[in-house]
Amino acid sequence: MSNQISKCCHGSSSRRRNRCNKCVCDILRRLRTRTEVDVFLSGGVVLEDVIFVDFDNRNCCATFRDEEDERGTIIFVDCRDIQALRVE
Repeated sequence: MSNQISKCCHGSSSRRRNRCNKCVCDILRRLRTRTEVDVFLSGGVVLEDVIFVDFDNRNCCATFRDEEDERGTIIFVDCRDIQALRVE
């Protein structure tokens, strides 16, 4: 049993999980797909009224669909570059 705990808590999968350790990354892990959000990026850019599609914990990549400005386009964002989310 302790070997399994050691693998879980100290193995490579744990290191991958720890890469995406910002507050926003944690929120994206639990956010329901098809939730409409505003995404506030580092540098002041705001993605307004985008639809949350998916979050990949292996590479910290969040996927959103734009249904407003460029209808139907897909936007990929590293969760570590997101300063805030507004859930609508």
